Amino acid sequence: MNHQPIRIRALLRDGVVDVRVLMPHPMETGMRRDPAVGLVPAHHISDVKVTLGQRTVFAARMSIAVSRDPVLAFRFAGAKAGERLRVSWIDSRGEVRSDDAVIV
Repeated sequence: MNHQPIRIRALLRDGVVDVRVLMPHPMETGMRRDPAVGLVPAHHISDVKVTLGQRTVFAARMSIAVSRDPVLAFRFAGAKAGERLRVSWIDSRGEVRSDDAVIV
């Protein structure tokens, strides 16, 4: 499992929050061959969810077509400075990760 934290930046400007998320993850497709081990098993983020309290502000289903350490960027309205965003993912092996960031 990858133990690096999700890096989250959330900046509020004119009532809109600009969010940028970097999710450290190998994102293996299951199609790469390694001379030492043969076919490297698939291991990729399958679902991402970003919440503000109980409100989902972003959700995505991902596939093997996403590169290593994916970066997401999106915007949403209806938040205040000081509120906390939570970014959570689950991968193809059932591993999960969640991290929080304060909106500034």
